[in-house]
Amino acid sequence: MEIMYFMIGLSLLMAVGFLIAFIWSIKTGQQDDLITPSMRILLEEKEYKNNK
Repeated sequence: MEIMYFMIGLSLLMAVGFLIAFIWSIKTGQQDDLITPSMRILLEEKEYKNNK
């Protein structure tokens, strides 16, 4: 039964950690543009050659 208290406490600490990480990512703008990075790989960029 003691292991249950330990596991519940550990899971609550992990949940709080993930919540803090999520709030940090929102505040720093990590979630602002979710479409462009996934489309960037599909769009071809023009290749420029250096004529030196």
